[in-house]
Amino acid sequence: VQLVESGGALVQAGGSLRLSCVASRFIFDNYAIGWFRQAPGKEREGVSCIRNSDGSTYTIDSVKGRFTISSDSAKNTVYLQMNSLKPEDTAVYYCAADKDRGPATAQALGTMPPATWYDYWGQGTQVTVSS
Repeated sequence: VQLVESGGALVQAGGSLRLSCVASRFIFDNYAIGWFRQAPGKEREGVSCIRNSDGSTYTIDSVKGRFTISSDSAKNTVYLQMNSLKPEDTAVYYCAADKDRGPATAQALGTMPPATWYDYWGQGTQVTVSS
């Protein structure tokens, strides 16, 4: 299983970044893929997820309207577009995949599934937002 993130950078508050997660074809087509983030001293937090087989998505309320998840099937890539970035968005951002726990699970929970429920992880990409 391969998940490779990129796109992290140092950006000023109010700026934008687009993170990319390239997945293997099988994972892209059959698994839910989520974006998680972990700030220093904090637990890993789910941000958004997508299931490409049906196009469903879920994004947590605290970033809704600023962050948008999308995907490109031709590139096996899931994106996280992040706008109006704030210093509190500073974290290592990870993409992860799970066969069963995607947007429908998040809707039922009212939040993203815990990180511990996801089976496969990328190496992470650092996002730093300066004030």
